[in-house]
Amino acid sequence: MPTFHVDVSQGDIKVIFTPPLVQGTLLKRYKRFLADVRLEDGSEVCAHCMNPGSMLGLVAPGSEVWLTPHDDPKRKLQWTWQIAHEGEVPVGVNTNLPNALVAAAAEAGAIAELKGYTSYRREVRYGSERSRIDLLAEGHPEDARPCYIEVKSVTLAKGDVAMFPDAVTKRGLKHLRELERVVADGGRAIMFYLVQRADCQRFTPAEHIDPAYAQGVRSAKSKGVEFLAWSAKVGPEGIVLERPLSTEA
Repeated sequence: MPTFHVDVSQGDIKVIFTPPLVQGTLLKRYKRFLADVRLEDGSEVCAHCMNPGSMLGLVAPGSEVWLTPHDDPKRKLQWTWQIAHEGEVPVGVNTNLPNALVAAAAEAGAIAELKGYTSYRREVRYGSERSRIDLLAEGHPEDARPCYIEVKSVTLAKGDVAMFPDAVTKRGLKHLRELERVVADGGRAIMFYLVQRADCQRFTPAEHIDPAYAQGVRSAKSKGVEFLAWSAKVGPEGIVLERPLSTEA
């Protein structure tokens, strides 16, 4: 069963967690996809961590976390980690969530650069390597080019600057090069960074962590790939798409 759904009925583009989240305290994160958490009643559980990155700044033992509970005997783990904290700042850590949020926002016309298309399809195969693009927009009455949109989840920040990646990412660099090829073949390509925290004003690639990726961003930008970044307001009641951030290469 899905752990969230996107609601657009009240004007905001909002992820609502289902069922409601449960608060806990992080004991440790390990093996990338596992986290031990102490719940408020004192019990300890193991939660699935749906984030393959380093989660730099978000894995301090004793920090506040929020989990989705499950009641499915077929599941190996009955908890999913959704929100971490860096100090007092809540940060969304589910990397599946941004794709759904951006797709819903595009369909609702909430993102100016993605308005006007008549079709928005997710996980469409493309390119010579048969990769899957996160979102393919087509049918714009004034722009015949298909628009290929790759979405990245951003959790890392330094001051008011959001950064990606939080660990070296060969896969992320591959995606940039695939978007370059889209442009070279006559299409439109967008790299969209969804910053799952509300304390940032701008976005830049994390060159101190992955200089090759930062250079890849500059190369892609010079070849016509577009870059967008938006922040989201995060809390246990839901995650709301908030506002665009300035982007720097």
